[in-house]
Amino acid sequence: MPKQVDHQQRREAIARALWRVVERHGATHLTMRDVARETGISLGQLQHYFRSRAAMLSFAMDFAGEQTAFRVGRALAELPQPPHPRQVLRVMLAELLPLHADARAQSRMSAAYVLEALHDEELRARARDGLLRGRRMVEQVVRQAITDGHIDPERDPVLETNLLLALTGFTTLLELDAVTPAAALEAVERYLDRLFLAAEA
Repeated sequence: MPKQVDHQQRREAIARALWRVVERHGATHLTMRDVARETGISLGQLQHYFRSRAAMLSFAMDFAGEQTAFRVGRALAELPQPPHPRQVLRVMLAELLPLHADARAQSRMSAAYVLEALHDEELRARARDGLLRGRRMVEQVVRQAITDGHIDPERDPVLETNLLLALTGFTTLLELDAVTPAAALEAVERYLDRLFLAAEA
């Protein structure tokens, strides 16, 4: 009998292969042939799953988002339940920074995707929608923390969400070794202290 192929598993293998290629060589000259070779399949097989480079990049980014959400969920499940909103935000921010192998691969994939999206309206819309979904999740945590008295009610949840997400700007500094992981995490901790402690003192 012919071997049964798990198509979702194959798509995920392709996405991870794409991350590895981007991590090693960047995305400027990334081709579908490169990804097929890294996956260990033919170009024709790859094109069976993705008809274009843009479609392949979009799936790789969607999969990256799913993996980040999975890691956040797993980390939160290990905390005392229900987790404190400060812990939730700390986990979310830490997982958005390139502090371990999967996060680094996804960070570089994301940078490549953004560059591509700047010149492709469809990719731009998808990237923007993904960023807005992530931003809404952070703002929801902030708003609930204000409602529950963990953050000063005088704080503007929109502004605080923007400031929290600005901390993900450490990504470039980390990738280029301009700051250490310890320094980036200390900045995250200090900012969260300032956001939460005034209301809970």
